[in-house]
Amino acid sequence: MRILTLAILFITALASADDGAFKNIDVFELEVATDTQISPDGSRVAYSRVSKDIMTDQSVSNIWIVDANGSHHRPLLSGAQSYGSPRWSPSGDRLAYVTSVGDRGSQIHVRWMDTGQTAVLSNVRGGPSSLTWSPDGTQIAFEMFVKAEGASLAKPPAAPEDAEWAPPVTVIDQMQYRADGAGYLEHGYSHLFVLSADGGSPRQITSGDRDYGGPLSWSRDGRRIYFAGNQQDEREHDPMEAEVWSVEVGSGELKQLTDRDGPDFSPTVSPNGSMLAYLGFDDKKLGYHNSDVYVMDLDDGSIEVLTASFDRTIDDVQWAGSSNSLYVQYDDHGKTHLATLSMKGKLISVADDIGSVGLGRPYTSGGFSVANNGAYAYTAGRVDRPADVAVGRGRTSATRLTALNEDLLGNRKLGAVEEITWQSSFDDLSVQGWLVTPPDFDSSKKYPLLLEIHGGPFAAYGPQFSAEIQLYAAAGYVVLYTNPRGSTSYGADFANEIHHKYPGQDYDDLMSGVDTVIERGFIDEESLFVTGGSGGGVLTAWIVGMTDRFRAAVVAKPVINWLDFALTSDGAPFYSMYWFEKMPWEDPEAYWARSPLSLVGNVTTPTALLTGEVDYRTPLSQSQQYYQALKIRKIDTILVQIPEASHGIAARPSHLIAKVDNILAWFSRYAKE
Repeated sequence: MRILTLAILFITALASADDGAFKNIDVFELEVATDTQISPDGSRVAYSRVSKDIMTDQSVSNIWIVDANGSHHRPLLSGAQSYGSPRWSPSGDRLAYVTSVGDRGSQIHVRWMDTGQTAVLSNVRGGPSSLTWSPDGTQIAFEMFVKAEGASLAKPPAAPEDAEWAPPVTVIDQMQYRADGAGYLEHGYSHLFVLSADGGSPRQITSGDRDYGGPLSWSRDGRRIYFAGNQQDEREHDPMEAEVWSVEVGSGELKQLTDRDGPDFSPTVSPNGSMLAYLGFDDKKLGYHNSDVYVMDLDDGSIEVLTASFDRTIDDVQWAGSSNSLYVQYDDHGKTHLATLSMKGKLISVADDIGSVGLGRPYTSGGFSVANNGAYAYTAGRVDRPADVAVGRGRTSATRLTALNEDLLGNRKLGAVEEITWQSSFDDLSVQGWLVTPPDFDSSKKYPLLLEIHGGPFAAYGPQFSAEIQLYAAAGYVVLYTNPRGSTSYGADFANEIHHKYPGQDYDDLMSGVDTVIERGFIDEESLFVTGGSGGGVLTAWIVGMTDRFRAAVVAKPVINWLDFALTSDGAPFYSMYWFEKMPWEDPEAYWARSPLSLVGNVTTPTALLTGEVDYRTPLSQSQQYYQALKIRKIDTILVQIPEASHGIAARPSHLIAKVDNILAWFSRYAKE
């Protein structure tokens, strides 16, 4: 059977009347606020406003600005090309940013805020990132990839003039030679540079066969830059390792500040220059670790951990405008919080609506920034709206400044989202989920149920806007999405319930959730459907190998065979080391026992496969194995390959539409009359 055309329902949606329902074509109208950067005095917020270009089928980022009182909301840098990474100078008089310059690629620019004049500062070959102003505003530090000479083996003979020989061979000698979304990697390393804020030639301040990474933080005297990096000779074999380092801007002299078995990262210098806050954890080779906040005294090197008794991972840490307290970001029960953290470890949440900066599935994400006076800006989301810009200060309620999607979603009937909990049939573990009902829902009627499962597996869904979930609801499905054991935001023990046994008892958690929804009385028990991507694809394939209660399934970008995956994924050094007790050749039975392919002989459910053609995280070969196995067994199946798509299938708007439309088309084949 040939591969389905990607936009199978696309034309139908274009031609349909506007009945107020959320439609697939509406995906092109959605916007999201990201990278909210509050000015040093707290009076303004510059942010990246990401929209979708229907003609190029790409996301476009423009930089907008809004006053902290909500006034003067306007574009600062906009057009057909993308503008990103806005970063205020210390005095707030300039804004650095990155955008492309013709065939020169991405370059660092600066805008003078009083006149609106702009200038290109850099002329570099690689894409600069991690832009960070020096305290006096005279320099900008950044990170950039520097190519190195690749591996070679045999030297080919010279081809005759005008001859058309085949391309030369590629010789690979790196452990990680390809990465999802980036493809096959060039040989080289990330290094740190400094550039005059008046422009000129950037100066490379690190060198060698090592990677040096952001985020970056300057010492208050401007003499040193702090960063994180894995400088071990055996770093390819220890992918989780990282230490905090400093580099002398003038001499390039390196100094290692931390030393333990585990990663230390995201260093940030206190306003008074005497302390360094950073994140990290002791590596116990568990599938999941909580990241804690550490503070180092830069005079004597003493270190104190502030969040040792807090059973959540800290995703970001920034000083709260003074050297007496910090702001941190963390997830708790599917919600992303911004909280103050004292030097004694007292943590108080000030906002719990940091919104996802994605549009596809309802994952937790987002970010914040802090002004010199302690005011903050963050991406604020809701279940019915993508992320907007919000500001606050201290413990007062934050104010939402923008409503980017009100013109569209204010005129659309969306599915209502309700939080629910239940106990797993396996061990009574409490599990949280969200139930989405179709627009104009009537509890006296019977509806089909669609179970949608997140990936990761160490990730979390939450009460976030999701275009995919809303499209399923608009098609008439009640949708259940949930955080089974292994999900983050419930503490280390909950996440490590799947340590060395995933997919484990996630099956019981999910089936208990389905049963809980059915008990409400509005689900047609003969109309159950299931889908999920990545880790959700693993669980979807596991489910159809365990039960025949679902009418149809779509397995998206899955791991089907752990033996194969462990040595073909772009994260090969990591997975065997942290998700299994032994290497594949040492204990192949353990890998096979956890592989959905081991259960394919039980499958009777019509099951489609859907994967990006250049997915290097869960390679296409994983889906192809399962597809061929189902074909051999004469199970109804189909393979949907998304051209040019990596593991993030829905990165382009048309790909998101194609994903949802093909899932719905497959389910419609097996719907009850």
